[in-house]
Amino acid sequence: MRAADTNLLVRYIINDDQKQADAVERFFEDCRASGEPVFIPVLVVCELLWVLERVYGQAKPELIAALEKMADAAFFQFEQEAVIRRCLEHYRSGKASFADYVIGEISREAGCRDTVTFDRALKGAPGFTLLS
Repeated sequence: MRAADTNLLVRYIINDDQKQADAVERFFEDCRASGEPVFIPVLVVCELLWVLERVYGQAKPELIAALEKMADAAFFQFEQEAVIRRCLEHYRSGKASFADYVIGEISREAGCRDTVTFDRALKGAPGFTLLS
């Protein structure tokens, strides 16, 4: 198994540097051909969505589409894939950032009763309690 850093995934999705995008495509093709999965850490997913939004100006529907594209690619193996998929569903219908939902889901899996926050975007979100 190989792991991919955020910058590889940005090139894969944005294709803003043709030379690097071609290198990433060759790397992924080699992994597909050899049956070697590409591991994507949770932190890389959060960072990727942040970069796509803040640096490249992508809107929420584009971010969701990018993550779905990766989730549907058989050669990607996500760290805590079930968490990533649950967070995608929360993010799709919620008001908070994807990373906020990751924090909540990881905390829930760790046995926490809730995640306490001041973030009003999480008001009413399952597993979050607003501190006022």
